[in-house]
Amino acid sequence: MKSNSLFMLSLVLCCSMRALAAKTDTVATTSVAMKKSIKAVVILPDSYSTGKEYPVVYLLHGYGGNYADWVIKAKGVEQAADRLNMIIVCPDGGIGSWYWDSKKDSTFKYETYVATELVNFIDGKYKTIKSRKGRAITGLSMGGHGALYLSFRHQDVFGAAGSMSGGVDIRPFPNNWDMSKRLGTYAENPEAWEKNTVINLLHLLTPNSLSLIIDCGVDDFFYRVNENLHQQLVLRNIPHDYITRPGAHNWQYWTNAVQYQLLFFSNYFGTAAK
Repeated sequence: MKSNSLFMLSLVLCCSMRALAAKTDTVATTSVAMKKSIKAVVILPDSYSTGKEYPVVYLLHGYGGNYADWVIKAKGVEQAADRLNMIIVCPDGGIGSWYWDSKKDSTFKYETYVATELVNFIDGKYKTIKSRKGRAITGLSMGGHGALYLSFRHQDVFGAAGSMSGGVDIRPFPNNWDMSKRLGTYAENPEAWEKNTVINLLHLLTPNSLSLIIDCGVDDFFYRVNENLHQQLVLRNIPHDYITRPGAHNWQYWTNAVQYQLLFFSNYFGTAAK
């Protein structure tokens, strides 16, 4: 009888855990701008079937990564969707897109894709809060740059944004990560580099126009450019959360950092809804 009871209890707990598990889908989206299908992971909270509308966090991958990175390499993201009652969308940003609309390569129009085409797809398919008050965007490394770049330029779409170990100033790295393929070389096209680096887009912000969180480990090769961005935001009186702690440019750091970012966005969604 005792072993039977233990078995039944284990079965109930197992079923309960499954019932409360987020649903993770891989969906095919269409980019008209790039004339191709692009995959994205969509994480729905366990409460999704209740009929309410949910806020959405767009979570961008880094250079060399893909749409599946966050669910494969950062364990705990699905549980955060459950705990915080939000939808999380992880799109594919291509190899070295930096989430720009490239003027050098017409097959790379990832600004249009993420900020317009993907948002419209998600809003059309899922029960979402269809306003900037219910949308946030963040990412790691190249995706950290992309999240700030897109949110600064599309404040009508996103109300909150973040960056983890983001390449927030591309100019110190002119030979890295395929950036010259999207912008041309720094030597030949300095204006394009100046116009497409996050730190030079702060004129687009006014205090509290975006809710911002920036996070970078002190051992990261992007630490200095993040420090510079932080100081420039302070100088311009732009409120933001800025987190630094021991850590390098790796998944151990981002698995921890993303939990802070998602909680920050959850707090933003709660405040914006009032």
